[in-house]
Amino acid sequence: MNSASKYLSAMFLAATLITAVGCSSTRTQESTGEYSDDVAITAKVKAAIVGESTLKSAEINVETFKGVVQLSGFVSSQAAINKAVEVTRAVSGVKSVKNDMRIK
Repeated sequence: MNSASKYLSAMFLAATLITAVGCSSTRTQESTGEYSDDVAITAKVKAAIVGESTLKSAEINVETFKGVVQLSGFVSSQAAINKAVEVTRAVSGVKSVKNDMRIK
């Protein structure tokens, strides 16, 4: 192998490693695929909450990170909190629900 071939091989390997590391997730950062999944989960949860007539969807904020859905906001009762958590758990892709909702 001549030096140009070695250089090109090294550059290709470096680019491959950088790309692989750039797309992987860490404990505090999502990969591109995980982010896309979380966006879809958030949309499904919001739709499920809107579809539940007993809940006021404007009161509930939804965020998702690696399949864990965080619900926050101020709702009118404990029953509303329980229903929002129940509806969220039923959405496919939800790994767990973190409830940060408060009664106003």
